[in-house]
Parts: sequence; C-alpha cells; structure tokens
Amino acid sequence: MNLPPNQKLAAPGKWPVVGEKAPRAGDVSPWSVTVHGLVTERRVFGLEELRNLPQIAQTHDIHCVTRWSKLGVTFTGILLADLLALCGGPLPDANYVSFVARSDREHSTSLVLSDALELGCLIAFTADGAPLDEIHGGPVRVVTPGRYFYKSVKWLERIELLSEDRLGYWEGEIGYHNAADPWREERYIAANISPKTLERALATRNFSGLDLRGVDLRGRDLTGLSAFGARLRDAHFEGANLTDADFTHANLSNAHLENANCTRAKFTDSDLEGAAFEGAILTEADLTGASLFGTTF
Repeated sequence: MNLPPNQKLAAPGKWPVVGEKAPRAGDVSPWSVTVHGLVTERRVFGLEELRNLPQIAQTHDIHCVTRWSKLGVTFTGILLADLLALCGGPLPDANYVSFVARSDREHSTSLVLSDALELGCLIAFTADGAPLDEIHGGPVRVVTPGRYFYKSVKWLERIELLSEDRLGYWEGEIGYHNAADPWREERYIAANISPKTLERALATRNFSGLDLRGVDLRGRDLTGLSAFGARLRDAHFEGANLTDADFTHANLSNAHLENANCTRAKFTDSDLEGAAFEGAILTEADLTGASLFGTTF
C-alpha cells in the first residue's frame, strides 16, 4: 500500500463527509449541466441526456486534504474530453476549466485545462456500482484523479472554459493550494501575514481572528493563548505549552499538536479535521462540538 505523505486510511467501509452535505436548498428545477465559456458551442445537457451518453469506468484512490484516504473506488461516467468534444471542443484561448456546484454558495474549483484532460477528469454518476449518494455529490459530480478531492466538485451544474484562472471557493476563501497534488503535499498556500503582526500576536498571546496558516510555533510556551476564531490550518504546535488555550471556533484542520500540553485547552466548536494529537496531554481539554474527521490521537 502506497499513500501520499501524511495520509491515513479511512476506516474500512467508510467514506467521510467533508464540506456541504446537500445541493442548493429549495431548487426543484430539472437537473442540468451547462458547458459554456470558451467552447465552440454552448450546450445544456439534461441529466438523463448525460446518463445516456457512452460511459467509462475508472478506479481511483481518494485523497482528502484533511488527511484521510479511501483506496480503489470505481467511478463510472463521461470523460470531460468527450463532453467537450460534443460541444465542438475548446476555443484556442481556453486555458482553464472551472467546475461549479449546484450548491447554496455555488462553490467551484478550477484546473489548468490541459491538466484536466491529461488526468482524465470524469463527470461521474456512480461509485462502486451504485448511484452516487447525494451527500457524496450525487446525482453527478466531478472526479479529478491524482489531486486532493476538493478538486472533485460535488453536484456539478456548470463547466466553464476560461482564458485566465479563477480560484474556486476552497482555494480563494479557505486557502487550499491551487495545484493540490497529494504526492507533493500541496495542501495550503502560505499565510499572508507580516512578521511584525506575528510578533505582536505572540507578545500578547492573542491570535483571535488571525489567519496563521502553517505558522511554526513548535515548543513555545503559549499558556493562556486566545485563538478564538483563528485560522490555524496546518499550524505546527508540536511540543508547545497550550495550557488553558482557547481555540473556540478556530480552524485547526491538519494542525500538528503532537506532544503538546493541551491541559484545559478549549477546542469547542473548532475544526480539528486531520489534526494530529499523538502524545498530546489532553487532561480536562474541551472538545465539545469539534469536528474530528481524520483527527488522530
């Protein structure tokens, strides 16, 4: 078994749910997928029309950015290349493809068009022989082989070809890496924070509301740290003293807290997906309401 760096297998038979859990609320219109932008012919495909097109099966490993992996899932659907061919193909200026979901916030992701075609992006309807469950993107989703799974948008509604890149929700709002190669561990972009801001935050032990993705605070004494609502994805707290720290509503997905002293620390309603607590002291720590998918202890 060969897993990308710092990934762990999901429990047997489990497919963890990450992100939104249902498509756009209250929309009862017939499902369709629109292909538009820098394509020869704009087309709107009804769901049944799509399902009746020739399909192929692909078996891929799922690697979630929150550090869990699910191996050997067989998806069936239509190759992106074949769907674009039905629209006359991309125009010469088409360099990127954006996939947009039928969700309340219309979350999206983008790929270099040549990469999407080379990777074999699939417009998928089934997984392991069964129709995709709604919670996993049914009735139709994108599957992008070889990339973290946020590049595989649930509830596909639009495919747009672009001349310039347009960051999707996870990349532009959450800070996930735009390339998303799990073998290179391209999880996050670097945090945009000045050294002076970090120095001031450390002096006051107040991280509340700050974006400190990937910050390295290994071994530091951060007793009584206030980090309410802080964005600390992929932060390094290995061996730190976090006694009485307050991480309420903070995002600590993929954070490293190995061997940290988290005595009486508050993680109430925090995002701890993929966080690592191996060897940490969690005496009287409060994890009420925390999201723990992929968290290791």
